[in-house]
Amino acid sequence: MEAYKAYLHEISGFIPDERIYTDDLRLLTWGTDAGFYRLIPQIVVRSMNEDEVSRLLALADKHNLPVTFRAAGTSLSGQSISDSILIVAGKHWEKYSISEDLETITLQPGIIGERVNQILKPFGRKFAPDPASVKSAMVGGIVMNNASGMNCGTHANSDKMLLTARIVFADGTILDTSSEQSKEDFRKSKPGFIEKIEQLRDYVQADEPFLSRILHKYSIKNVTGLNILPLAIYRDPFDIITHLLVGSEGTLAFLSEFTMKTGKDYPFKASAMLYFNDIKEACRAVVAMKKGPVMGAELLDKKSLESVNDPTGRGLTAVLTETMADTKEELYSQIKQIEGILSAFKTAVPVKFTDKEEEYAPYWAIRSGIFPSVGGTRKPGTTTLIEDVAFHIEDLPEATADLQQLLEKHGYPDACIYGHALEGNYHFIINQSFDTREQVAQYESLMNEIKTLVVDKYDGSLKAEHGTGRNMAPFVQYEWGEKAFALMKEIKSLFDPKNLLNPGVIFNDDPHCHIRHFKPMPLTNEHVDKCIECGFCEVNCLTAGFTLSSRQRIVAQREITRIKNIPEQQERLKRLKKQYAYAGNDTCAGDGLCATSCPMNINTGHLTHDLRAELLPQDSIGYQLGMWTANHFAGVKAMLRPVLTLADTAHSIIGTRNMTALAKGLRSVSGNSIPLWTSAMPKAYTPKATGSLKSELKVVYFPSCLNQTMGTAHSSPDHTPLVDKTVALLEKAGYEVIFPSNMNKLCCGTIWESKGMPEIADRKAAELEEALYIATENGRYPVLCDQSPCLYRMRNTIKRIKLYEPAEFILTFLCDKLEFTPIKQPVAIHITCSMKKMKLEKQLIALAGLCSEKVLVPEEVGCCGFAGDKGFTHPEVNAYALRKLRPQLEKAGIEVGYSNSRTCEIGLTTNSDIPYLSIVYLVDQCTKQKGGNS
Repeated sequence: MEAYKAYLHEISGFIPDERIYTDDLRLLTWGTDAGFYRLIPQIVVRSMNEDEVSRLLALADKHNLPVTFRAAGTSLSGQSISDSILIVAGKHWEKYSISEDLETITLQPGIIGERVNQILKPFGRKFAPDPASVKSAMVGGIVMNNASGMNCGTHANSDKMLLTARIVFADGTILDTSSEQSKEDFRKSKPGFIEKIEQLRDYVQADEPFLSRILHKYSIKNVTGLNILPLAIYRDPFDIITHLLVGSEGTLAFLSEFTMKTGKDYPFKASAMLYFNDIKEACRAVVAMKKGPVMGAELLDKKSLESVNDPTGRGLTAVLTETMADTKEELYSQIKQIEGILSAFKTAVPVKFTDKEEEYAPYWAIRSGIFPSVGGTRKPGTTTLIEDVAFHIEDLPEATADLQQLLEKHGYPDACIYGHALEGNYHFIINQSFDTREQVAQYESLMNEIKTLVVDKYDGSLKAEHGTGRNMAPFVQYEWGEKAFALMKEIKSLFDPKNLLNPGVIFNDDPHCHIRHFKPMPLTNEHVDKCIECGFCEVNCLTAGFTLSSRQRIVAQREITRIKNIPEQQERLKRLKKQYAYAGNDTCAGDGLCATSCPMNINTGHLTHDLRAELLPQDSIGYQLGMWTANHFAGVKAMLRPVLTLADTAHSIIGTRNMTALAKGLRSVSGNSIPLWTSAMPKAYTPKATGSLKSELKVVYFPSCLNQTMGTAHSSPDHTPLVDKTVALLEKAGYEVIFPSNMNKLCCGTIWESKGMPEIADRKAAELEEALYIATENGRYPVLCDQSPCLYRMRNTIKRIKLYEPAEFILTFLCDKLEFTPIKQPVAIHITCSMKKMKLEKQLIALAGLCSEKVLVPEEVGCCGFAGDKGFTHPEVNAYALRKLRPQLEKAGIEVGYSNSRTCEIGLTTNSDIPYLSIVYLVDQCTKQKGGNS
């Protein structure tokens, strides 16, 4: 431990404390990845740049301390966990540049794969590797695992697409293989290194049988062991060094930047879900299609289809098939070719290709979500394991049947087989416990027979794309033989002579390492017990990389549950609970966006609400205060208005700068217990609750509590309160506006739900439903609510009435009654969490497009983090969530933004320095009554 203390002391000189973790909570949560193993690191460091990593590695080398690297933590074989030092290269590593000819892209390792596709899509290019985790995995992990995926096979995997790299070696040395100067400096400083690479190259290329064996092994997907293909196909030592890094899983060096060829994103695509009664027949069809214009063929066996509730029929095997082309005519010609090939095979349903994205996208979403979906159907408390093998295509029908029989033989009747059949690459998933020796022995026996089947009978790959990790480390020599394994060990010794980089991964002397350190999966909360910790949720969790992610919250709660009754763990239990209070509870927005990228639709916000409810029993002061507020809601709002007026008056008198300084000072003195005032805070407002127009067209308008209380901010370009503006717009379109009775007492209940008081929340929702039902004359008229989060909860709790937020209501009911004149001024649109969950994003964007000639939807801005009142009580969450907003607005010359949530607009205004208003203001600005002058 002394070495770790010394290391900590030295790195503290250049890494700030907020990026060094040694507390129980973050060591646990960052030490957990998507695989089924767990190790707890001693130190976690959130690195920011190449220089930091170089110094971190140099010090680790000095103190002889092992280091493991982590990006997104979506690895499945135990290659991104550590019981020593874990260096994270994620959120701070997101720079990129595209070449002028669009043929290459240079990337840092922390960019999500799907983000690269979004960057390249406007140019007709794409990131070639396409693993199922591409929407969650970071490119550093994709390359270092030589991930391929559904359509890229061996012809466009990470190794084939990589050109050059910036590499940080175990001793901190940096090499840029795109720079002649850097290569010359490296050759001079490490002549023995280059000489050894050249010796190994010559050794491989001079041995014809060995060379042929290597080329044969890599003719199919293979990531078992180190990637030794570069020694067989390259002459330049720096090309060899670059490509040796691919698939090395952090065991050789750190990849700080790399340049890859971009792939062609064909403009015309079509897919078909082909169904077969027999898995062998499905495989024979795949072998035949290999010779046709097929880009991808993904097999889903009967268990895979059952996991996603496919309704086509029982016992079927599906092959999701895709073809792509430059023109529609070429696409249709290719479809006919494929249909001709398939005519020789018996399908369970007629072959039907579709070139409509809205029809084929769900197929591919199903395919991408198979692993988590199958994991979600497992018996609660069991672990989900995924294995990854490859066969030569000609062996596919028999090998598939053998694999299926082997799984049944070893007591895994519910195991599923699926994957990239066109490349002979299958994944199989099993669910089981490791609580007893018998259960562990069951898994060990299966793996031993898998080894025999894949290697001895079919000469395939034990790992095709998921990485060797710890899971397959004991079998590397068995697959490759002594000669190749000895070569891999020489490479490892050359790059990492002290064996400090990711020890235990790929090379492990323990023949049983694959059945040790299994991750516990105890039951903790019914809302999250199906979680397999895949990490797909994290791209939509606004606090991922700030405090805890949604996955990490589940990991923490599982561990708290697991050790609750272990006597020797009670002190650690207390620390975990204490540390979780802020990182897990206080900063969770509870917005539920995590569920939108979770294949099991797990909403970690529900877990948070349950935990908050536990802290607020009905006899607690907090709960009683919540009850009192609900019972005196009109009075509470009346008390809030003078506070807003006082703050606004002070703002007017002393100015924004002084008011901001005063507010920050008061918050600091109070220990952050006083909510933060910002210049975006609105004035007070009291609605008149009346409309002047009488019409056959009627709408019941329920202004949210906030909009009944808050007017506009100083910076607003329009000082008309939203309620008045909405009434004016509705009347412009010829609608009579009806307000529900006792409106000032009504609320949807979101306030109480978010605080962990669901009973009060539901009571308020019931009161609101009754009032709206009466106002709508038993559901006769539509209801408009001007706040999308409120509308979201209303739709979940109120079923007797048709409910709308502004954008959907305007598009549905007002567009044909208004004449739109788009403004030339560019505008920004913020899509709230609730709009995304209601799948109304397109409506908001479409409405903005009617109003402005240029609409910007800022990229990588999800939940704004205001989360009701968190923007006041925890403004740091709001600031972190919107950290990428302002630069995009400035670049686009945006001077005003629009949304449909008052609190979101306050946070957006605060963190962007431009006013954000309701979309209603924009519509009112650019419309007039058809045939009228208003």
